[in-house]
Amino acid sequence: MSGEHYFSARPQAQARPTEVEFEVAGRGYRLQAMAGVFSAGRLDPGTAVLLRKADLPAPWATGSLLDLGCGYGPIACVLATVAPQTTVYAVDVNERAVDTTRANAEALGLATRVRASHPDAVPVDVEFSQIWSNPPIRVGKDELHAILDRWLPRLAPDGTAWLVAGKHLGGDSLQRWLQERGWDTARHASQQGFRVLRVSRNNSGDGTRPTPENS
Repeated sequence: MSGEHYFSARPQAQARPTEVEFEVAGRGYRLQAMAGVFSAGRLDPGTAVLLRKADLPAPWATGSLLDLGCGYGPIACVLATVAPQTTVYAVDVNERAVDTTRANAEALGLATRVRASHPDAVPVDVEFSQIWSNPPIRVGKDELHAILDRWLPRLAPDGTAWLVAGKHLGGDSLQRWLQERGWDTARHASQQGFRVLRVSRNNSGDGTRPTPENS
């Protein structure tokens, strides 16, 4: 599936629902997926590595979390399950992805805490204690950087972003770019060719220092 396909606002392919089963932290999940949505036939390997290797929020965690580029909602549903006192915003430009995430959250009894929507529908005053993303690397560096420049500044002062990217798709260059932008960025884990990056604000509390090519 091409990047243009799953990143389209209104996929033209017939929905063709499927079921995806996976396990995270000892709990099994069965979610519905749809053609025209990212990795509709399985849990994407990068997402699987992210959920396995990043530090999931604690059961007592509170506040708002963000699933950036939610697809059919595996990250959002896991976060809302393991951290039942949080609200999870799940955003995607793909309308079918948003609808499928909403349906999956409802099926799991999470509908009141998973808010699936287009990115523009998220209230501008919401900040996030955690941001989770398997970002759409294939849309190109300029668009990817614009997405991250839009959302990372909405981290709470002590917030953390967890990102996963394939090494062969530029995971290491993404880490360098984030550091150049002023974010504290560490390679938290590597597995199956994927980098899990832990991103937080630097000591100055800025984290948005522009570079000439992006200012």
